[in-house]
Amino acid sequence: MKKLLTPYSSEKLSLKNHLLMAPMTRCRAINNIPNELMSEYYEQRSGAGLIITEGTSPSPDGLGYCRIPGIFSQAQIEGWKEITTVVHKNMSKIFVQLMHTGRIAHADNLPSGAKVVGASNIIAAGQMYTDTQGMQDHSEPQALSTEGVYLVIEEYVNAAKNAMEAGFDGIELHGANGYLIEQFLNPNVNNRTDEFGGSIQNRSNFLLQIVREISKTIGNDKIGVRFSPFSTYNDLASYPENEVHETYSYLATELNTLGIAYIHISNNPGIPQRTHDAIRENFKGTIIMCNGLTPESGEQILQEGKYDLVGFGRPFISNPDLDKRIESNAPLNPVDFETLYTPFKEGYTDYPFVNGK
Repeated sequence: MKKLLTPYSSEKLSLKNHLLMAPMTRCRAINNIPNELMSEYYEQRSGAGLIITEGTSPSPDGLGYCRIPGIFSQAQIEGWKEITTVVHKNMSKIFVQLMHTGRIAHADNLPSGAKVVGASNIIAAGQMYTDTQGMQDHSEPQALSTEGVYLVIEEYVNAAKNAMEAGFDGIELHGANGYLIEQFLNPNVNNRTDEFGGSIQNRSNFLLQIVREISKTIGNDKIGVRFSPFSTYNDLASYPENEVHETYSYLATELNTLGIAYIHISNNPGIPQRTHDAIRENFKGTIIMCNGLTPESGEQILQEGKYDLVGFGRPFISNPDLDKRIESNAPLNPVDFETLYTPFKEGYTDYPFVNGK
């Protein structure tokens, strides 16, 4: 039997298989509230042993994209409850990915009274879609004061509490793809001179403080962190290779000490082998490899034993029954890229099942 489909068990994570559904922005949360369409989407894909939700904001200020969900209001908690309930019916587990977009945002996508914030006031190059004006340049972020940083940390903690109320099995901190946590890690974006800027240790302090505070509230066994070392996505300019390497080596060591459940690596060709090795050597918990995998390459990674779980993004978009297709060696449906981020069911819940459902 394929290892992908066999149960996985570690000290802090027990799953029905080694198959993880990666977090993917889908923009179906009208008014930023999870809804019935989203519930159907997640239920369809609950063949995964572990589902990581789409990026979900801990704060009104973090809703940089249009129609992404939050988890800071009671209405959002109630919406997520419906989703966790249907996922659990199929014996799958589900973590909510807490994603604060920071400077990757446009003010028109934020609710009334919210503001675009960041580690600094440096505007991100590029544009993003708004429902009001179409494509627009990113808005200028307001640099968080030191007190403001601590308030954002508190927002993450409250979001983790809300996640427990909503029935999630845990939370994943999105420290990848150029969003707020990675904005703090990158010295080209983070020009701060306080305790959250300067050295590798100081730039890492934002993430580590979030982990420490959430651990006090829900336990370290319910926390995962996603990284994308050496990624330049969302206008993250590269910085010296040795400094990047030392950053993630340090973070792996500190997160191991804090005892979190897993590290989730969004792989890219720029990550040197020594950085992969340092993360594996310094972190003794579960490590998930994700990005660009096929069922065949994912199975090979598991057989080699370097990583514990493998994640799939696009294959799960177009193949709600990915586990069944892997089991029967059935062909995969192609992704319709035109419908990735619309508000509608097309390209979301209408992909065919292998059994014709």
